[in-house]
Amino acid sequence: MGSFSADGFAPNVRSLLNGVLPPLGPGVPDESKRPLLEALDERALLGGRQPADRTMAACCLSGLWLLHGFLDESHRISQGIGTCDGSYWHGVMHRREPDYWNSKYWFRRVGNHPVFEDLCREARRATAGYSLTPRAQFLASQRTWDPFGFVDLCESAEHGDSPDHSLCVEVAHLEWQLLFDYCHRAAAGLRA
Repeated sequence: MGSFSADGFAPNVRSLLNGVLPPLGPGVPDESKRPLLEALDERALLGGRQPADRTMAACCLSGLWLLHGFLDESHRISQGIGTCDGSYWHGVMHRREPDYWNSKYWFRRVGNHPVFEDLCREARRATAGYSLTPRAQFLASQRTWDPFGFVDLCESAEHGDSPDHSLCVEVAHLEWQLLFDYCHRAAAGLRA
């Protein structure tokens, strides 16, 4: 999936990333990860270093809680972040909840996010392994990422028997990876 690599993350973060493919919907919180997540703060996220951007570190924490199915904990963090990045995590959380209308509200607040270009390209690549339904066809042909179209596609694929379900899970995971990497780089002061 894409070019996401956990190698550049602190060991405690890597342990939270290995082998996780979250469901399209809310899923069930992975209680075995709660102690690791509760021990994680902005400094621990970066291997003990002070974050260069505390807001982006908070975005990463929201994303990690979300990855493991803790929607309420993720929501508490993301709703307190007044940036487009916080709105993005907030929108993803509501899409998983599922509260599609509310998800679209938060994606309107995101605007044109820097990860959209990579996400559009990665989503197009991901479609190669699928027989696309007419509803999912836009993923293969879009030239700019359409977060609202993706929310609609996730809503239509809500049930596991939908032919678009596996594709939506894969694209949502690509999105999570790109957004987490973007926020983590900024938290560490590595973004240009």
